[in-house]
Amino acid sequence: MLALTILGNNSAIPAFGRNPTAQLLQTLDESYLIDCGEGTQLQMSKYKIRRSKISRILISHLHGDHYFGLIGLLTSMSLLNRTQELHIHAPAPLEEIIRLQLTVADAHLNFPLHFHPLAEAGLIADDKKLRIHCFPVKHRIECWGFLFREKKNPRKIDPERARIYEIPAAFYDQLQQGKDYVNKKGTIVPNEEVTTPASEPRSYAYCADTLFDEGLAEHVRGVSLLYHETTYLKDLHERAAARYHSTTVQAGAIAQKAQAGKLLIGHFSSKYEELDEFLNETRTVFEQTELALEGVCYRI
Repeated sequence: MLALTILGNNSAIPAFGRNPTAQLLQTLDESYLIDCGEGTQLQMSKYKIRRSKISRILISHLHGDHYFGLIGLLTSMSLLNRTQELHIHAPAPLEEIIRLQLTVADAHLNFPLHFHPLAEAGLIADDKKLRIHCFPVKHRIECWGFLFREKKNPRKIDPERARIYEIPAAFYDQLQQGKDYVNKKGTIVPNEEVTTPASEPRSYAYCADTLFDEGLAEHVRGVSLLYHETTYLKDLHERAAARYHSTTVQAGAIAQKAQAGKLLIGHFSSKYEELDEFLNETRTVFEQTELALEGVCYRI
């Protein structure tokens, strides 16, 4: 399972019932919080998100609408007697901010907190089900996008045929890697007799806040689900550029160039109450587009 729940989809100011940016990516074993704007804890409670399953928090940049909810979440986790370790991946200055907030409040955390500063593009985590990469995006301050790729064996076992050939379960891992089986008589059982090619690993890319940059497509090429900000409609492309943000048609262009499977758009400016036109405009460029709506879980 790989699923994304939107906790916040608005830009700098909460408005029209929409909250600043926060998303939760889930596998069967772990949860990953991507950005943590103001109100994230309330959204997690509203949508019954289990804090205890969050193993990593990834903060794209240090504008408040992307991390002002973090210290509250950390201290709540401690008050709720969390003991398992937690990893934070974020721009380096956030480590000192967290330390200062805890110090002036004379607070401490009951669990090990590991801070990993984002310094260069590349692999930042290799977990049981996912590998996570970061890549730079173009914003007014240091800002990062994140790419999550599912780890999957290249072959899928046909259990019935494996039993017919009396292949022991202890050999199944090697079958999944494409190896042939040699039985006690020395007879070779070709791998393709008992396995089939596995489906392509699923993936999710989060592009954070960014100026329109066609180069992003290379970082997220072929991704199953792409999230790209659309702070403004296309008529305000000059304002978007001046504020290092993107428009609807620009997000669609990135998805098209990257050959993404599906596009989610969000980070809507508080000047807009209705969002239908965001979807209409983006779909003129990239048909497989959906609005990132709060509380909705998108299966990847």
